[in-house]
Amino acid sequence: MGSRSRLARTAGRVAGWGTVAGIAGVGYAYAEARNFTVRRFEIGCLPAGSQPIRVLHLSDLHLTPTQSLKRRWIATLAGLEPDLVVNTGDNLAHRDAVEPLLEALGPLRQVPGVFVLGSNDYFEPTRRNPLKYLAKDDGTRHNDSPELPWKHLKAALSDGWLDLTNTGGRLEINGTALAFAGVDDPHLYYDDLAAVAGPAPADAGLRIGVTHAPYLRVLDQYAADGYELVLAGHTHGGQLCLPFKGALVTNCDLEPARAKGLHRHPADSRPGQDGSSWLHVSAGAGTSPYTQVRFCCRPEASLITLQPATG
Repeated sequence: MGSRSRLARTAGRVAGWGTVAGIAGVGYAYAEARNFTVRRFEIGCLPAGSQPIRVLHLSDLHLTPTQSLKRRWIATLAGLEPDLVVNTGDNLAHRDAVEPLLEALGPLRQVPGVFVLGSNDYFEPTRRNPLKYLAKDDGTRHNDSPELPWKHLKAALSDGWLDLTNTGGRLEINGTALAFAGVDDPHLYYDDLAAVAGPAPADAGLRIGVTHAPYLRVLDQYAADGYELVLAGHTHGGQLCLPFKGALVTNCDLEPARAKGLHRHPADSRPGQDGSSWLHVSAGAGTSPYTQVRFCCRPEASLITLQPATG
């Protein structure tokens, strides 16, 4: 009996400590989702003699009107003094978030910019089993939710920024001609790759592909067509990551090793190689309003300094 009592007490202590650890983990993940940061990268991809270009990459803000801390953080980003803003979608998480978003962006709307939309700009988020996020993407799409005011969002962002929805565009930044190609959200199968297919403009100093979700079909075409840099979001960097290992899932067919940060595409290619791009995937700055947690994956914006290529 004494042995059984000791085992019962031990099991009780283990269960108790497990409960404490679980509560602490959830608390940490809740706090981390509000611990915003700016990641900084440099890429040598501009023609020789070009002036550097500071690119602010915003993605997956998933804003609601009550998120005052996030709105204040977004408002500070103008202090980074970017030369170009690239917004890769999923700005909204509430039908009343458009005006708070525009207010938070503030002076950034006066900076040259480009944008595409994501699924959460089109459709209202709904409550779902959060464990499904950790499962492999099965191709199921939930676009039967109520629509968000995406037309209002698109019109407002277009007042200053280029809309790259299944189209291309050009900007001159710091004396360098930039050519862009963009697609609508591949996660919803809204992308029209045929509309932007073909060799990237040869008369531009740098060619940039933009997409919300980094599906391989999009990345492959951009690289093959000669776009030297591709910017994407959608993955949330895995959102719930493991220490030292990183992301477990990407919510698309991109492998978890490239769920966030700066990489090559194809993954084993080298700078200057034909059919090769730099790929930057933003971990984004938000979450679904129903799963406001992150673990080992802080919410972020990225400041990417483009420099003249060397070698």
